[in-house]
Amino acid sequence: MQFTNIVIMRPFHLAFPVTDLKSTKSFYVDILKCEVGRSSDVWIDFNMFGHQVVAHLVDENNHPASNSVDGDEVPASHFGVVLTMSQWKELKNHLLEQKIEFIIEPKIRFKGEAGEQATMFFKDPSGNALEFKAFNDDNQIFAK
Repeated sequence: MQFTNIVIMRPFHLAFPVTDLKSTKSFYVDILKCEVGRSSDVWIDFNMFGHQVVAHLVDENNHPASNSVDGDEVPASHFGVVLTMSQWKELKNHLLEQKIEFIIEPKIRFKGEAGEQATMFFKDPSGNALEFKAFNDDNQIFAK
């Protein structure tokens, strides 16, 4: 199967563990001049030069495997790409055909809210968690 060629670069998505949200927010906003998108008491979305990076709070000595996001246990450390909706659906169908085991089944998250998105999580052969997501409107990527 060959996926549709990408004509323009799509925004990258990266989530990473942090041990202090206050200092993390200060660094990314004050030093790197990132804008803050959605956030909770355990994670913060940043707009880093058009890319979505997300800081997930973890315990310094006991890094949890996940944080709760919109009712799902999302791996605190994961990465992926923000696809177009048609690319996301094509990849989803391909993964289903390949019988990939999902950490979080393909679904719509934040339905009817700012940042509504299609998302799915699965692991690579080495156990790295991947998230591929898509928005009907790219202006929603950093919507609050």
